[in-house]
Amino acid sequence: MTASSLDIRHIGFLTPGNYPDHAPASGLEASLKLFEAGEELGYDSGWVRQRHLEHGVSSAPVFLAAASQRTKRIELGSAVIQLGYESPFRLAEDLSMADALSGGRLNVGVSAGPPLHAELVAPLVFDGDWQSFDFSYARVERLLANLEGNYLGNGETYVISPGNRQQARLQPFAKGLRDRVWYGGGSLRSSEWAGRTGLNLMIGSLTSGDVSDDFFEAQAKQLAAYRAALPAGRNPRVAAGRVIVPTDSADKGTRGKYRDYAASRYERTLAPQGPRRTLFSRDLVGSSDEIIEKLLTDSVLREVGELRLELPYEFALEEYVQIISDFATKIAPALGWKPTFAQDPLDTWKAFA
Repeated sequence: MTASSLDIRHIGFLTPGNYPDHAPASGLEASLKLFEAGEELGYDSGWVRQRHLEHGVSSAPVFLAAASQRTKRIELGSAVIQLGYESPFRLAEDLSMADALSGGRLNVGVSAGPPLHAELVAPLVFDGDWQSFDFSYARVERLLANLEGNYLGNGETYVISPGNRQQARLQPFAKGLRDRVWYGGGSLRSSEWAGRTGLNLMIGSLTSGDVSDDFFEAQAKQLAAYRAALPAGRNPRVAAGRVIVPTDSADKGTRGKYRDYAASRYERTLAPQGPRRTLFSRDLVGSSDEIIEKLLTDSVLREVGELRLELPYEFALEEYVQIISDFATKIAPALGWKPTFAQDPLDTWKAFA
């Protein structure tokens, strides 16, 4: 197999946004610097996870609004906002505000289903019996409708404020944001629904074993189901995520840390995990040549044009910069990618390491 087997035209990275419990600002600042570094290296997009009750980004719109003021070109994304705790209207307001601040660079990854840690958090969020609430795809559909910018009331309903009279609708209206919503597909059912709804699709380094015990076979079938369900004439974006940790520019101690990280997660890749039969792909740790060889055998990557580098949890900024630098300069070009803009990676390393 040769590099021509892949046609990756867009690369991004996904960061967990870690910070120490006693100093959250320092970790969040490091994550913002990582977005700056990614832009200077020519990355097409940078994404952040949204996590609750953890040392991570609990509000993706707030973080991405800040990142929009530190960058100029790179697309900014959430992967993913679990809608269980969200108000589809208030979230749409926050996302629209962040998109306006970014100049139209926001991408919104979402998922449906019962929220995590519900036994702890749900009583703090909801009134009444939250277990009877609708956490289905309908919640996503309400978010999409709010992003469309339709006027409220009878179309002649106005909001009056000092010095202003305007028709009532969600503000600010972020034109085009509705088409930049992604669904985090992890099963055959969710992939089919995302296709029918015409959403962009993100698939990652874990998925459901609902149709196969083999990670790549299961994900390939989900991708095929998504495309078969798309409305005629609709051709949304699809991005695949993989944990990729090149060691080329790392020192000996750091290379050992990377190998230990992958080894600690290896056993979970051997069989489906838990009642949902979750499948995990293996972390790719090694030299760029070794990683390229493995990526060229990834049958799913042959079907997509976008690759998202999923960064490990709890690494330091200088390690993240080394990883995304090696990937952009040594691996991505071999997969078909060409940067539209980038500065000398050595300059990036000096500035952010």
